[in-house]
This record gives sequence, structure tokens and C-alpha cells, in this order.
Amino acid sequence: MAEYSDEILDSNAISSTDPEGRPIPVTIPIALAPGVTVVYTTRLGGLSTGDYGNLNLGGKAGDDPQAVRSNRMALEEAVGAPLSLVSQVHSAVAVDIDETYESNAPFGFDASGTKDDEDGEAAPSAVTVLEADGQVTSQTGIALGMFAADCLPVLMADPVAGIIGAAHCGRRGLERGVIGSTVELMTDKGADPARIIATLGPRICGDCYEVGDEIADSFVKRFPLTKTETRFGGAGIDIAEAAMIDLAFAGVHQVVDSMPRVHAATEYLEEDVELAELCRTDGEGPASLAERIGAIEHSMCTLENPLWYSHRRAVLAGKTHEGRMLALIVRS
Repeated sequence: MAEYSDEILDSNAISSTDPEGRPIPVTIPIALAPGVTVVYTTRLGGLSTGDYGNLNLGGKAGDDPQAVRSNRMALEEAVGAPLSLVSQVHSAVAVDIDETYESNAPFGFDASGTKDDEDGEAAPSAVTVLEADGQVTSQTGIALGMFAADCLPVLMADPVAGIIGAAHCGRRGLERGVIGSTVELMTDKGADPARIIATLGPRICGDCYEVGDEIADSFVKRFPLTKTETRFGGAGIDIAEAAMIDLAFAGVHQVVDSMPRVHAATEYLEEDVELAELCRTDGEGPASLAERIGAIEHSMCTLENPLWYSHRRAVLAGKTHEGRMLALIVRS
């Protein structure tokens, strides 16, 4: 079974910039399986400002394109592998990156539809746009990435066959079967579901994801026992529990819990200067970092934990946009 790595990049304990002068991303790595690492990015260690601060990795929401590019380049350096990014559209489509990967950006392969100027024109690296919510590869040294800011990233590996996969699981993607599609594509490339090891990344929890009775009642028909009563008093859903149901249906029963590692990282960063400044200025909750950390009930919850970007938290704060994290998986 996987062991948790102790390597956290802490902005207080190491140099704040890389040799190129870029802020070093603060990440949470997990050893998922022999030779396979999962990495969760946080909001810390980037050049984005304002509502995107600081390590925004999404390129569609209006952030400074140069900041996004720099953040991605710094992340590629920190992870030690080029990134593979696709355009996520809440579908059930999974793609074989081995058929399309090419180095078309300074940080790897960008097929996400990144916008690169104020007029909204596509970057040269975005000439290739792949609309998909699952990625699979048999190659070593490629970090499959899934953007998130409440949706659930699911990272998977068959270390024997040397196949890894990543799925972006929002409510609609889960209902459409993105996990099953990704596992099926991994299987087509030689993976065995019985050998696949999975982990569930940061996501909005069932106590916070309020959707109303109509949506919850529809969702629970597809995923039994996933309807919740949220802390806001209305009906919600638990997308992590839904993912566990579909992983089991796909034959994947080995699931590593990322929570202990993330909880430890959250405690480790509870006095981080950069995180404290984000909490003081973002308007998304109490200005005190200690107060925010003390209120966390679920470390993996993007709404509760200030380490993560959260669309729902931004909306509650009256904002019109927010940044995106990346959940990555790479095989060495």
C-alpha cells in the first residue's frame, strides 16, 4: 500500500523563488503507488493577484496570461515533469494522451483552450484543443493534470501495467460516467481494474455542496445514499461518495485516502505568511487564518479549507471569478 511522502514545499522554510525568479508553488505530494506520485497544488506560490491569487493555473477565467504561464512553468519545474492539460467540459470523454501529446507550450502539452491575450484569442499552444474530462497515458515523465475549484479530481494508476489516469468529476461528469470511461480506456491500454490504485483529491464536501432537492433527488437515483443536508440548511450531494460508487462498479477497489496527508499539510501551513495574507485580503471568510483553520471540519473540502480555490466560496463572497488548482499524477 502507498506510503505518504513527507515532502511539502513550505513557503516559509525554503527559498521563495526558483532559479528563474518564479515563486515556487506550494504543493502536497502523495506517493500513490511504486513509481507513481500524485500532486495537489494549493493557492500558494504563484504570480496571480486579486481574486486569482496566487497560484492560479486555469487559463480561461480572465487572469493575466503571463501570470498563468509563469505559474504553470514553475509547477512543471517543481513536479519535475511536463504537464498535460485538456479542456474540461463536464463530459464522460476520456482521451489517450499517447496519441496526441506534443510539447507545444513551455510547460508541456496545453490542449486546454488557454486564452493568451486581452482580446480572448487562443494562445499558440492552444491551437490543439481536446475537450475531455479524463486523460490516460502509458508514458513515464508526463504529469496528467485536472483543473478543479470544487469538482473532484480522481487519480488512478496500475503500477504493474504502467498505466495512469486522471478524471475530472463534477456532478454532471459523474452522472455521465467519466470514471467508468477513464477506467475503460486504462483497461484498453493494458491495465487491470483489480490492480488499479485510486485516490480522491480535494473537492467540495457533502456538508457544503448545496444543490436543492430537485437536483439532489435526481442525483441520488444514479448514486444511492449521496443526498445530504448541508450546513446551510438545504439539500446537497456528496460527490466523493458518488465517485466511490462508480469506482467500485468499474472494478476499482483499492483507494488510498488522501485526507491524512492533506490534513497534516494544512496543520503544517497554519502559520504560513502567504496564506495568512490571502485570508486577510480575499474576503471569502474571516480575515484571521487561525479562525479559518479552526473552522475546518473536512480538510479535503475546497469550500472550508483556505488552501484550495473554491467556486462556491467565491460566489458566496459575491465574486464573479476565482482561480483553479491542478491535481496531477505522474509515473517516474
